[in-house]
Amino acid sequence: MTETRYDVLAIGNAIVDVMASAEDDFLARHAMTKGGMMLIDADQATNIYADMGKAQEISGGSAANTLAGLAELGARCAFIGQVANDQLGEIFAHDIRAAGVDFTTPAREGEPPTARCLILVTPDGQRTMNTFLGASQFLPSNTLDEDLITSADILYLEGYLWDPEEPRNAMLKAIDIARAADRKVAFTMSDAFVIDRYRDDFQALLDAGKIDILFANEVEIKSLTQIDDFDEAVAKVAPQVPTLAVTRGPDGAVAMHQGEYASVRAQPIEKVVDTTGAGDLFAAGFLKGMVDGRPVSQCLTMGAIAAAEIISHFGARSEARLSELVAEQLPKN
Repeated sequence: MTETRYDVLAIGNAIVDVMASAEDDFLARHAMTKGGMMLIDADQATNIYADMGKAQEISGGSAANTLAGLAELGARCAFIGQVANDQLGEIFAHDIRAAGVDFTTPAREGEPPTARCLILVTPDGQRTMNTFLGASQFLPSNTLDEDLITSADILYLEGYLWDPEEPRNAMLKAIDIARAADRKVAFTMSDAFVIDRYRDDFQALLDAGKIDILFANEVEIKSLTQIDDFDEAVAKVAPQVPTLAVTRGPDGAVAMHQGEYASVRAQPIEKVVDTTGAGDLFAAGFLKGMVDGRPVSQCLTMGAIAAAEIISHFGARSEARLSELVAEQLPKN
């Protein structure tokens, strides 16, 4: 294998998160499913935003959050995603570069505007997301830089971006480029609603051996397999992919790596403030462990450490130094 420039290159939604606290009746008033994510159009985005309380704007997007965590842990990272040439697009580009992630995708002119995710955080720390995909839906295959894709050890793909046709085709092309260059492909399933719509697509990727590392949570793995028993669902998927990592919220996480099973408890924290980005940062810690060649049990622990940090405050970008937290709890590799 030729020498690479990046540890992880991700393709995902370029989104700015707009976060506010809310009570359960706000969710009911806007027909939201607590703890879930739904896609909204421009009119819905305007109406929800107008009804929200005081909000914070924080660059987000699932894969981008993962890369920010990876960079904090010392990984070399790059991102491919589409923003518009507008204020939120400038905010996203500035923030991800400031996090230490290379981002060179040209901004798109005209409508629609840069994507945004309106996130309501209830007093129990649950986050309910309403996503207007905007410009992120328009990532054409012909803008992919083949040299950039082959310059990374791992190509990381965000399931949320599978929904729009144009970026879905771009990701399929990127998978073929990465595999032809003998790079690993990681995929995060993102949400059960995505699986419900594209279960056959995802299963076809697994059947074709195109995914090396699969991330899911408990709800998603059950949705993929249509099996209600967690252990049975994991047992069904594990033989289909070299590495499977599944999170279970307060019950920790499990992984199967080349036939080796490992599990980890959730890291103790004083209070769950906001679960936004918990899965994204778990993936960051886990992938950094894999990049470093750590045992799968330590990869899980690194994921749990990163996830615990992120749910202790608002937003999906770390406030503490993840590298120091990991160093305190794990031996040097």
